[in-house]
Amino acid sequence: MKQNIFLSKLGFFFVLIFIFTSTVSCKNDQKNNSPTSNPLFFKLSLAQWSFHRTFRSGETSPYEFAKMAHDLGFEGLEYVNALYPDVMESEDKAAAIKNFIEKNNALAAEHKMKNVLIMIDAEGDLSSSDEAKRLLAIENHKVWIEAAHQMNCTAVRLNLYGENDPQKWVENSTKSLSVLSDYAAPLNINVIVENHGRITSNVPLLMEVIRGTQKKNCGTLPDFGNFCISEEGYGSIFNGSCDNAYDPYKGVAEMMTKAFGVSAKSNDFDEAGNETTLDFTALLQIVKDAGYTGYVGVEYEGSRLSEKDGIIATKNLLKSVGAKL
Repeated sequence: MKQNIFLSKLGFFFVLIFIFTSTVSCKNDQKNNSPTSNPLFFKLSLAQWSFHRTFRSGETSPYEFAKMAHDLGFEGLEYVNALYPDVMESEDKAAAIKNFIEKNNALAAEHKMKNVLIMIDAEGDLSSSDEAKRLLAIENHKVWIEAAHQMNCTAVRLNLYGENDPQKWVENSTKSLSVLSDYAAPLNINVIVENHGRITSNVPLLMEVIRGTQKKNCGTLPDFGNFCISEEGYGSIFNGSCDNAYDPYKGVAEMMTKAFGVSAKSNDFDEAGNETTLDFTALLQIVKDAGYTGYVGVEYEGSRLSEKDGIIATKNLLKSVGAKL
């Protein structure tokens, strides 16, 4: 009898220990799931332009991009065609692009990276009032849409340059985007336009063009830092010289209604790791409120930090802010 009582008490003692350890474990789990460790509502990609000085120096091949992005902890790759002189300066461009596709596909697979988009530059002016030039630009862009399809990207980013008159720009741009969107649709490629300086950073006009195409796969790539509408440059609001800038928070909100990507442009950081010109908390809140859950591309364009350190600082800021939203 005494032995049974002893065993009962011993069993009760072990039950208490189990309850106590379980409670501690639950508290630890709650601590580990605090806001600072919440999963992000977006995925992280790296814009190849962040390393443009490195690649243009000739010391590093642009085909190192997948490895570099992987080593920095990114999931996705955003290519820039203009950073590949072997393609852009080739006398046999078709063969060069074929090599570009095969090589980058193999490297992305090797490093377990996702090809997200191709940024197309230097392939002609899609808003030109010179019909021959505009049509040639359309054909030049089709080649890269095919490349994006073969690389399993989701989008190509275009520029809308070539005309400064607002009415003509809207008309020409709408025509070109409509043709390219129709071409890209069967290939499951979105055709997206970045606010990239001059008239393209005039967001109401840009959105008039996007809506005017009436194409489901035609949209935007809002860039946090490219809202300068001045007639020169590519839209940067960071250097303090822009005398005609569209409000970046209003601009991002308006562009998010048709966004198929997001470019988190950065220039410099304070001691706390915050971007010194833009409020990333406000900008990411706008992105989240739009219901966006795709890739956010890191695009560091500053000069005080090295390209690598600037990329890391931007990535850390996005993760820190994103985990709290």
